[in-house]
Amino acid sequence: METSTTDLKREHQEKIKKVISEVGKVVVGQEYMINRLLIGLFTNGHILLEGVPGLAKTLTVNTLANVLHLDFKRIQFTPDLLPADLVGTMIYNQQKADFEVKKGPIFANIILADEVNRSPAKVQSALLEAMQEKQVTIGETTFYLDRPFLVLATQNPVEQEGTYPLPEAQVDRFMLKVNIEYPTKAEELEIMRRMANMSFNAKVDTVLSKEDIFAIRDEINQVSISESLEKYIVELVFATRTAADNGLKDFAGYIQFGASPRASINLNLAAKAIAFFDERDYVLPEDIKEIASDVLNHRILLNYEAEADGITTQQIVKELLNKVSIGK
Repeated sequence: METSTTDLKREHQEKIKKVISEVGKVVVGQEYMINRLLIGLFTNGHILLEGVPGLAKTLTVNTLANVLHLDFKRIQFTPDLLPADLVGTMIYNQQKADFEVKKGPIFANIILADEVNRSPAKVQSALLEAMQEKQVTIGETTFYLDRPFLVLATQNPVEQEGTYPLPEAQVDRFMLKVNIEYPTKAEELEIMRRMANMSFNAKVDTVLSKEDIFAIRDEINQVSISESLEKYIVELVFATRTAADNGLKDFAGYIQFGASPRASINLNLAAKAIAFFDERDYVLPEDIKEIASDVLNHRILLNYEAEADGITTQQIVKELLNKVSIGK
């Protein structure tokens, strides 16, 4: 029985590699973003993507949904969007002389909330409530969202005029905040060649089923993490709250609030996922360090002095990893 379980785990790990390969048929580069999207999917966490327009965020998410054979919906957030446009509403059916439910686009497995900072607080709250509760209420009826349910929200860091930034306390609900970088010259050359070819139409194969996704979640949950590494995660998170006591006196004056306990939970989960992707059943310190910036960079709230001095959360996280030792 144990052998068959091991074989199934290896099969799933091979399928994950195949997923990345299939997405690569359409998307050039962006392996980092794809890896983070899969971490969110397999650990039941939502992801905030930040990057300038044109970096294939929508294309990557759409392609990934096709490879996973999941229902995908893209919602363009605009200033005039209403909560009902997202979750649905009650409409009057004249033939039946009664109200019936019209479900909104939130009822899908993968939601791409495009430019989420363009919509008002009420719409953002409706989205975040669905993310947290995995359910929505329309009229007097509560509907459970289909599983798996993953929200990928994008923010455009360039245009701030006419936007409604996500409240810091609500940004904390996202497991990871992933900063999308520009492609390399070689990647951009390949992108140009593909997209300039109007007959380009890569077909992708479905690799994972919903059953596979739930099985992989269970397998990641079984990845072991030592007590010393659990304590290391807690030390890292506590260091964001008491920077001066952890060798970060130069940065202490810039941090307004440190990371919440959600950071500890998500560091643990994400590190297990990275270990699983690397075909290990145990977590290494490198796994925690690899994912620390994506877990912490939106949970450390900086003050205006930090902005004035050009200090970023990435710098602070990097310094944290240098200063906080394992087994402290």
